[in-house]
Amino acid sequence: MPPTRRGRSNARFTTCSSEFFGAGILTSPPVVIVAGAGIGGLTAALALAHSGFRVVVLEQAERLEETGAGIQLSPNAARVLIDLGLEEQLKPYVTAPAGLRVLGAKSGHEIVRMPLGETAALRYGAPYWAIHRGDLQAALARAVAQRVDIRLKLGAHVDDCVAHPNGLTVSAHGSAGTADERGIALLAADGLWSTTRARMGYGGPPRFAGRSAWRALVRAKDVAPEFAEPLIYLWLGRDAHLVHYPVKGGSLINIVVIMDDDWNAPGWSEPATRSDLLSRFSTQHWAPQALSLLSAPEAWLKWALYDRKPILRWTRGPVALLGDAAHPMLPYLAQGAAMAIEDAAVAARCLAREPHDPAVALRGYCAVRRARAWKVQRLAARNGGRYHLGGLRAMVRDAAMRTLGGARLLEHYDWIYDWRPPAALSLA
Repeated sequence: MPPTRRGRSNARFTTCSSEFFGAGILTSPPVVIVAGAGIGGLTAALALAHSGFRVVVLEQAERLEETGAGIQLSPNAARVLIDLGLEEQLKPYVTAPAGLRVLGAKSGHEIVRMPLGETAALRYGAPYWAIHRGDLQAALARAVAQRVDIRLKLGAHVDDCVAHPNGLTVSAHGSAGTADERGIALLAADGLWSTTRARMGYGGPPRFAGRSAWRALVRAKDVAPEFAEPLIYLWLGRDAHLVHYPVKGGSLINIVVIMDDDWNAPGWSEPATRSDLLSRFSTQHWAPQALSLLSAPEAWLKWALYDRKPILRWTRGPVALLGDAAHPMLPYLAQGAAMAIEDAAVAARCLAREPHDPAVALRGYCAVRRARAWKVQRLAARNGGRYHLGGLRAMVRDAAMRTLGGARLLEHYDWIYDWRPPAALSLA
């Protein structure tokens, strides 16, 4: 779950370095501890269990709640979830968008349409899905609950980690008191505000990105019929953009607006109203059909966008960062959840290959993942600038996209969507 300002700990974190691990005797099967029961943490738990480990997941929230907005699961992420046996559990909740429609916010005219649906499934060997974040997390949690080799502990805030010759001990506190968990490694999937990252020496706070995001859900029957079609809509406007697509098996429409803003309250979200949002949009810059969609929901949630500078080391001995804790993504490429899912698959494979030396295994995980995650981070940040252009620069952008065309636009994402967990891993 995304952390809030509550419940942070100032406890000392004892660095876990490889020299402490030594040649201790591992239990069979060995235990890996995961901090965080979001998408990355739960996927990591399942991938580790599939690789023969026992897993303990420590989540600071007292319960898992259906929070967040819709997310896009491009084929690189969908194939990992399918390989973990989740396809049938997810099918009732996903939609498979037939394409991505990019429109000009002011004119309402289509700039380009990128094919997805069957085209993407055939091209990449896995589907392109859209799903509500809460539905995905719930499906992952159900899969975790069905496994005897995974134990999920809610209300457990990680305080400290101490390495010793036979592995490491992670201390956590919660309403039930303090408890220790022992294992061979710790994967910290504790999000943008990761305390584990800070205790590994990266103590600077996240940076405000100068934008806020607003999200809402509306019944599909309450919007224009075209907006209920299985498509992703991306409206590009001056200083703001709008994304919407069906979720909940097509019964609801997920709407997200991202705009330039100086409101920067940290945390997951705050309530807002329709009038709060519409006061920022005008008929001069937004087409009537877009404004009509924005007028449909009464209740909105908003949150400030933050990011972090890339870091060279995601690991410290048998401790590694995963997902947003290692490489938070701004939401302009729809790859934040996908990168965490990829991380989970690779971390599990690396640990399975070298369970007797988790420090080496996790250094290999970082080596495999770092360059790709950095590249996706950079492209997402650049997209954020392109989306909010105005005037002549927006006209040039739109003309370039029309010239490129939808099929060639999809080709530009081959390097993202065609990713598979590497069969051969070098852990040197």
